Amino acid sequence: MANYRLMVNGKEQVVESWDPNQPLLYVLRNQLGLHGAKFGCGLGQCGSCTVLIDGEAIFSCVYPVSAVVGKKITTLEGIGSAEKPHPVQAAFIAEQATQCGYCGSGMVMASVALLQEKPRPSNADVKSALAGNLCRCGSHDRVLRAVQLAAQGIPGKKGA
Repeated sequence: MANYRLMVNGKEQVVESWDPNQPLLYVLRNQLGLHGAKFGCGLGQCGSCTVLIDGEAIFSCVYPVSAVVGKKITTLEGIGSAEKPHPVQAAFIAEQATQCGYCGSGMVMASVALLQEKPRPSNADVKSALAGNLCRCGSHDRVLRAVQLAAQGIPGKKGA
């Protein structure tokens, strides 16, 4: 059994695992009680488990816990709250961008990563950034509108 010190949503957490290759998703959900990232396919193909690692969108179902030591992990719970949602969360709500909601957290997190890197994305940029996030409900047009709406409320990077 090994202990891993993780920085999750701005707080240091110590977790245990027998397996250094245990998926980060399992640690987040089962040990830390963070259920924003969903288990979808378990193969890194659907995006339901997307979290940010040092600001980059990753699939936590295929990312080992041992690989995140010393990195900043941000989950859906770490970007906003019901009382004060992140601009992307607020835009997804305003546009009713998800139906069943299963893909929603992954799409929100991938959108946050995109807007941190490119605050004024084109629709092609949004489609490219969300290409790994599957939605079976067919709400893609609303998701595009939500990301563009969120971009209007996120200040640009210098030089962007």
